[in-house]
Amino acid sequence: MTIQKKSYTSGHFELIIDGHKSTAYLKSVDGGHVVANTISEPIGTHNQQIKSISTLDIEPFTLDFGISGAKDVLKWIRSSWKKNYSRRNGMITHANFDLQRTYEHEFFEAMITETTFPALDGAAKDTAYLKVKIQPERVLERKMSPGEKIKPEGGAKQKLWTANSFRLTIDGFKGFEYTNKIEAFTIKQGIKKGMHGEHRFAQIEPTKLEFPHICGTLGLDYADDLLRWRDKYHRDGGQEPDNQRTGELEFLGPDKKTVIFSINLFEVGIHKVALQQSQANQDSIKRVKYELYVGYMEMDGPALGMD
Repeated sequence: MTIQKKSYTSGHFELIIDGHKSTAYLKSVDGGHVVANTISEPIGTHNQQIKSISTLDIEPFTLDFGISGAKDVLKWIRSSWKKNYSRRNGMITHANFDLQRTYEHEFFEAMITETTFPALDGAAKDTAYLKVKIQPERVLERKMSPGEKIKPEGGAKQKLWTANSFRLTIDGFKGFEYTNKIEAFTIKQGIKKGMHGEHRFAQIEPTKLEFPHICGTLGLDYADDLLRWRDKYHRDGGQEPDNQRTGELEFLGPDKKTVIFSINLFEVGIHKVALQQSQANQDSIKRVKYELYVGYMEMDGPALGMD
């Protein structure tokens, strides 16, 4: 008689942070495992080496998730951008086809190290997801017999955030609201690892916070203010703080009016402005690509309960 076992699926999991379900839909989960660093030591006179474990590292978790139900994670991200660092404990639970829990992956004293916002394109039809990396100080993994079920929910709400619904504005300049594409961008939080006493895993401390450029394209017909701003920066040498601007990147609902959440941009200036590549015998719209440097960012999302 053949004994049959149900296969485990890689498509059902949920995220819990500090005892609360933090997002209704996880698209993917990776990392968070222990990695042993090895050292090689020569012995004897035979040119032989032996290997042994020196220290242990933990890979960061990489999570792609929808914003529906992710209020706690978004607040965690927002506070980290303001350097109000907090460490969180949590667990990722994996389930089988029947949504029964089969594997639990706990993490402790974790900090956010990267937040990536997706590429935005006015012609896209894809659902948008955030990508976050979190670095824990400790992890605990255990396989378990199928038991209590996870409770997936919120998929319909998640579809409200799509990659084609956005609006960029820069104070004092017209035309940016006609931006048709914005490249994906990542906010990075540096960390420093240090070994202390008898602990086998390194303790982590935050270091510098890096905000990226905002890179986008808009039609040449709408780029008059952008080109004048560029000339003031690059030709006339007007790079004083007075020439920097504030702005806002809004993520909209399917009606292109309702603001789901937004990123406020501060100390914005011009890094580069250039025409996109031209090719013969093409009738495509002539567009301008711009790169704006940003001093710092803040997240705002009253529609998500981020008061």
